[in-house]
Amino acid sequence: MSEDRSMDKFVVTSLRQGAGKTSVIIGIAKVLKRKIGYIKPFGERFLYRKKRLWDYDAALITNIFGLEENPEYVSIGFHHSKLFSMLDEAATCEKLQELLMSVGEGKEIFFAECGKDITYGVSVHLDALAIARNLNAQLIVVADGDDDAILDDIVFLNNYIRMGDVRCKGIIINKVAHAVDFRETHLPRIQKYGIEVLGVIPYYKELDCFSVGYLADRLFAKIIVGENNLNRIVKNIFIGSMSADAALKNPLFQEEGNAVIASGDRSDVIVAALENKAAAIILTDNMAPSSNLISMAAESKVTLLLVSADAYEIAKQIDGMESLPTKDDLGKITLIEQMVRDHINLQALMQP
Repeated sequence: MSEDRSMDKFVVTSLRQGAGKTSVIIGIAKVLKRKIGYIKPFGERFLYRKKRLWDYDAALITNIFGLEENPEYVSIGFHHSKLFSMLDEAATCEKLQELLMSVGEGKEIFFAECGKDITYGVSVHLDALAIARNLNAQLIVVADGDDDAILDDIVFLNNYIRMGDVRCKGIIINKVAHAVDFRETHLPRIQKYGIEVLGVIPYYKELDCFSVGYLADRLFAKIIVGENNLNRIVKNIFIGSMSADAALKNPLFQEEGNAVIASGDRSDVIVAALENKAAAIILTDNMAPSSNLISMAAESKVTLLLVSADAYEIAKQIDGMESLPTKDDLGKITLIEQMVRDHINLQALMQP
């Protein structure tokens, strides 16, 4: 088995966590409509299925594009300590080459998605530059943040990160609040550094919303009822530590589409959430509500998610999540495809 020399290979990294690497890959692949290969060498968004561990991004992309690879096998590892003890640099390079050969066979375009940021995995030889060098792939850097943070990151990348023999194809600037103003004000300054800007993507509020299914996956929640309503969009998160009367005084609580975090013994808050057509109720401390409330939730088409952690820990986890689609979030996936089509220079990206 040999590598297809005509296959375009890209390593996608970012300067900060949550910049939108996965969405950029999905959008590019959707617009180009080429046969893709995908790996996530260092998995870090854990997803447990059938007593096995894999990366959420890997599972998402293999499902969206119907890839034949099992998500479990497109990652080399998930934990620094295990990788450090099991693989030295030479063995890691060999594993990367094996992934390239197996996953890349017969493909037209190949993506390797890196971990949280450009430095993640450097101690185990799985940082962005090491992966790009080993795979002989071009680097795509995704930047996001406010205008000043984006400029600081790009100048830092230019001044202090030595690419060596790695070719940086360009930068994609994502989630820009005022994209037109950014292009007019800051783009000329960035281009003076000789950096290829492949696109400036505006901020899309719709992409920042969670679906109930996404929360269920990321929280490792057991679905008690409501499996048919996992595509509902969550507009606000409420912690049910207050009384039901206090919650009902909040106008946002009375809107549809909320996710309410409460333990199963808080029947007053659960009833209030059901009556106000919440999208989901996240039941903490492994405490399920009464059978009557479960029946009410089923009749109201409200998803009940059971988790083992307490309310504070669940709220903390949700606060740290990057919003990604699920394989069934067709609206989000279509929007991601359109944003790439409209705002990324794919001709420049695919030029040799």
